Amino acid sequence: MPLGLQATYYGANGWLLQFDQLSVLVDPWLTGALEFPPGPWFFRGQLPRPWPVPEGLDLLLLTQGLADHCHPPSLELLDRDLPVVASPTAARRVRQLGFQHVTALAPGESHSLGDLGIRATAGAPVPQVENGYRLDHPAGSLYLEPHGFLDPSLPAEPLDAVITPVVDLGLPLAGPFVRGRQVLPSLLERFRPSTVLASTAGGDVRFEGLLTRALWQQGSAEEAALLSAGVGPHRLIDPVPGEPYQLAGAG
Repeated sequence: MPLGLQATYYGANGWLLQFDQLSVLVDPWLTGALEFPPGPWFFRGQLPRPWPVPEGLDLLLLTQGLADHCHPPSLELLDRDLPVVASPTAARRVRQLGFQHVTALAPGESHSLGDLGIRATAGAPVPQVENGYRLDHPAGSLYLEPHGFLDPSLPAEPLDAVITPVVDLGLPLAGPFVRGRQVLPSLLERFRPSTVLASTAGGDVRFEGLLTRALWQQGSAEEAALLSAGVGPHRLIDPVPGEPYQLAGAG
């Protein structure tokens, strides 16, 4: 039976997207700690619990090559024959891990898997420009980008769903590296989505280390819902990890 378009959140940047019977795993962090150099004293994240690898995966979709999007302990759990679509930096990393069917997409390039059309869009400069994605399938249409950087070349077309941060995160002097609070009005105007799913800063992930003491956050999912209430007929969801959300089609 067709599922339509469904999304399940795993916390941080991780999602399972289901377009009817086609399953796409996005930026998975499923198990183990997340650490950035030079070590855990500087930055360490821990999930509240591990997630099992979803069954019947058809595609691994990676937006960035950084560890919070391209998490080695989680990728080690996956079948190396699973097709991968990734930014060029993420593609290099998964090839090093032994994945056999890797398609690197730069912003503006496209690929298809069955009925799923995948267009890479310009995302966050961290420092090289990484990817967002426009996904189109008979079951539904979706745009996702994990840092709140909207590619100005994307056409203004209605979409079923947008997955985006809704808060700003930043560091002193450097400014915001996640701009969800800033970008949300533009996303609503550009895509008129039926559903907005808050991403990136959720899932009850615990962070510690020197870097976390300097991080600042502006905004919240509650504020985003209030500020966007008058912009078109949409619902804004702060997703509960592990719960599937129906975005289009019959459940």
